[in-house]
Amino acid sequence: MIILGEDSQRMKDRDAQSHNISAAKAVAESVRSTLGPKGMDKMLVSSMGSITVTNDGVTILEEMDIDNPTAEMIVQVAETQEDEAGDGTTTAVSIAGELLKNAEDLLDQDIHPTAMIKGFHLASERAREEVDNVAHEIDPEDTELLKQVAETSMTGKGAELEKEALAELVVNAVQAVTVETDDGEQIVDLEYVHTETQTGRSASESELFDGAVVSKNPPHDDMPLDVEDASVLLTDEPIEVEETDANANLQLDSPDQLQDFLDKEEEQLRNKVETIADAGADVVLCQKGIDDLAEHFFAKEDILAISRVNSSDMSFLREVLEAEIISDIDALEPSDLGSANVEYGDEALFYIEGTGEESHGVTLLLRGSTDHVVDELERGIGDALDVVAQTVSDGRVLAGGGAVEVEVARRVREYADSVSGREQLAVESFADALELVPRVLAENAGLDSIDTLVDLRAAHDDGHETAGLNVFTGEVVDTFEAGVVESAHAKQQAISSATEAANLVLKIDDIIAAGDLSTEGEEDEGGAGGMGGMGGMGGGMGGMM
Repeated sequence: MIILGEDSQRMKDRDAQSHNISAAKAVAESVRSTLGPKGMDKMLVSSMGSITVTNDGVTILEEMDIDNPTAEMIVQVAETQEDEAGDGTTTAVSIAGELLKNAEDLLDQDIHPTAMIKGFHLASERAREEVDNVAHEIDPEDTELLKQVAETSMTGKGAELEKEALAELVVNAVQAVTVETDDGEQIVDLEYVHTETQTGRSASESELFDGAVVSKNPPHDDMPLDVEDASVLLTDEPIEVEETDANANLQLDSPDQLQDFLDKEEEQLRNKVETIADAGADVVLCQKGIDDLAEHFFAKEDILAISRVNSSDMSFLREVLEAEIISDIDALEPSDLGSANVEYGDEALFYIEGTGEESHGVTLLLRGSTDHVVDELERGIGDALDVVAQTVSDGRVLAGGGAVEVEVARRVREYADSVSGREQLAVESFADALELVPRVLAENAGLDSIDTLVDLRAAHDDGHETAGLNVFTGEVVDTFEAGVVESAHAKQQAISSATEAANLVLKIDDIIAAGDLSTEGEEDEGGAGGMGGMGGMGGGMGGMM
């Protein structure tokens, strides 16, 4: 009996498992070389020709043209890690890939996937507990330690060259939007940290400002540029001549009729400006356009009016100014206005600092030499903000440089002795997968990964829980003392996400596709490392690497 359509495809049992594991491994291997301070960058070229140069794991995977359902599941690991922790995406995906690589070896030993899934789950729970045990409690106001967390997050990214100065900006920004609840809990609301970018200057010249920064040129020569204690109107209504909903043709019999028509348009604009002036506004920030004639009227009223303000800037200004975004100027009331000090800088930037009692919000102005540099800088700073915010809220940090992975792997191996049945092999494989991180750190730094791992294991066996790899010297050092500090929350999330993804893939023993699975080239075993043998990633990933 035939129950599937002619175009459908099906893979069962070991074929399906091999297909899925190969796809997941290839995704992991595509980002593995970006891990750590010595990690390399990827150049991603879209179908439209736009170029992205980055070593941010989630950005690489999101930009890739992936054409495989299993690979998409692994990409979601990176997206989940980014949403929950802000950093550690490459670590999460790499561990997931290594878990599945080790699972393939266990399958060859006739270990059933159900036993592996249970073993991985037990090991993951134990590993998360051990992360708790080795984590260091910190004071959320320990600025120096928070700077080390930010610097560790930025190391290896575009922000690394000026990481000390940028780390200070990041910590100051996080502390500016941190509030303490009645029960003593620290809450960080990063919605009130806005990021603006500007090209043409060094990253070391980046700055942090109270309030908002709007990148605009002065709209009119006669308008004021600096306004103290200003009443500010935010509006998304265009201050232009209103257009009719339907097309209309006007037949004019004399020049006077044309002049009357133009006078009506002018009166319409004048009335809008007078309504705004009568409400007491000193500054107008408009998301839409402002007519040239309206700008002239604003200048006569001594009002600064800025048009075409970005929607993201408007949303942030709403918080900074404690004002509403007005959609109907005719219904404008003085209570709708916000209050701020407005100052024009020398680089087409308006600095707007809210003066209300509950005004809050800061802006990080990031500078870089080119668009590509400043884009990567923005990604690095975004990760650092998330990690520092999580650290302030969570209050726990870990030694970096592979130290926590080696220590947790050692403890998970000890735990494996108490696990009975074939699950014990899965637990041991899980411990081996965790040690991928120090191995890849060493490989990316041009060091011998085996020698490095032997040295790290020896140090941890001697009781040095914070012994990690200094990738610049190749030596095993106390990375916590050296200032290589990571977020405990991000590490736990990476372990959890990687395990769940690996177990999800292992549980699949049958793939039924209504159409083409895009598996061309899957038989080419040697292609997996270079994405050519990916089976299902099509030309997108194969051509990108």
